[in-house]
Amino acid sequence: MSYETAKAAFADWGVDTEAAMDRLKKNPISMHCWQGDDVVGFEPKTGSSGGGIQATGNHPGRARTPDELRADLEFAYALIPGKHRLNLHAMYLDTDENPDRDEIEFRHFAPWVDWAREQGIGLDFNPTFFAHAKADDNLTLSHPDDGIRDFWIEHGKRSRDIAAQMGVALGSPCVNNIWVPDGYKDTPIDRMSARRRLEASLDAMLATPKDKAQLLDAVESKLFGIGVEACTVGSHEFYMGYAIRKGTLLCLDMGHFHPTENIADKLSSVALSLDEILLHVSRPMRWDSDHVILLNDDILQMAQELVSADLLGCTHIGLDFFDATISRTAAWVIGTRNMQKALLRALLMPLDTLKSAESALDYTTRLTVTEEFKDMPFGAIWDEFSAREGVPNGQALIKQLDSYQSSVSGRD
Repeated sequence: MSYETAKAAFADWGVDTEAAMDRLKKNPISMHCWQGDDVVGFEPKTGSSGGGIQATGNHPGRARTPDELRADLEFAYALIPGKHRLNLHAMYLDTDENPDRDEIEFRHFAPWVDWAREQGIGLDFNPTFFAHAKADDNLTLSHPDDGIRDFWIEHGKRSRDIAAQMGVALGSPCVNNIWVPDGYKDTPIDRMSARRRLEASLDAMLATPKDKAQLLDAVESKLFGIGVEACTVGSHEFYMGYAIRKGTLLCLDMGHFHPTENIADKLSSVALSLDEILLHVSRPMRWDSDHVILLNDDILQMAQELVSADLLGCTHIGLDFFDATISRTAAWVIGTRNMQKALLRALLMPLDTLKSAESALDYTTRLTVTEEFKDMPFGAIWDEFSAREGVPNGQALIKQLDSYQSSVSGRD
């Protein structure tokens, strides 16, 4: 179907396809660096991953250096419509020095900033509270040892400083997301003390005010992880309360809740108490296994809630998956494009009609319209959007993905 025919079909329902594509173009996705190298990073390893983080598979082509990772990212961005962002973890420093986590400085990430400026993209950041000897107890900011807590507090402070300087250098607020793997494998006796220690550590990390034009602080919860099955200190309730009290962003990760919970249902609820939200979009399968995003019901419902509740302007969308059983660059491209496709579908829904029917308790019309719209030519609008942005679809996309994978498959 041609774009003009599809445009007319949507217009019959009062939907402006041009406005939908224009809005989509203005919504950057923060693509995560750790898909490209299986969450290994570029520092000497001194501890286990912790917190249930595990990339499985040994597909050829893993990036081994910052330069290789940046080359892979450039390839992926070239196949994704629009301009986006990069979500960088502190363990991905690019330097000949060997600082410990409590010694990192902006200069250790300067090559990333220079590259981002050349690419015309923004950066987001994350302190890395795992894969370190001082995290091997699965306790960091809530550790009962003062020295270990102080180490991680300093790491958190330095990460905020680095993120703020990234925001200044690139002229775009850097979201600095705090997640820690802290928890207990078996049922603890004293949850309260651990949570008080975590709260005090966070307060110490965030004590220095930062300009929100440069830095946006976020905190991220989790239900459980391997090794912390019985209790996660930083639970959803803990961080939701903390974010509301302290005025930070709340990060909602799709894999960090019970399988029967739906992120779409949480968005409008937390938005009533928070100015801004951070999303980590992934595909959990039975647990927080971080599979590549599909264009499935979970993603479609989340996108629809973002549009219906008018939350796009206050929600930062980032990705969080790491699958080493497939081409890592293809995973980025497929996952990011699926997030965009979900948003486009939501932007093309006749929401005024649906909301009016729902307000009138006319659930029959609501059901009929939503089901009829499943047959609308969304693909023709996506094809037009892609063509305008100069990126391929279909067989041409597959050919480029395969060609690049062949070029990197010799990496050891």
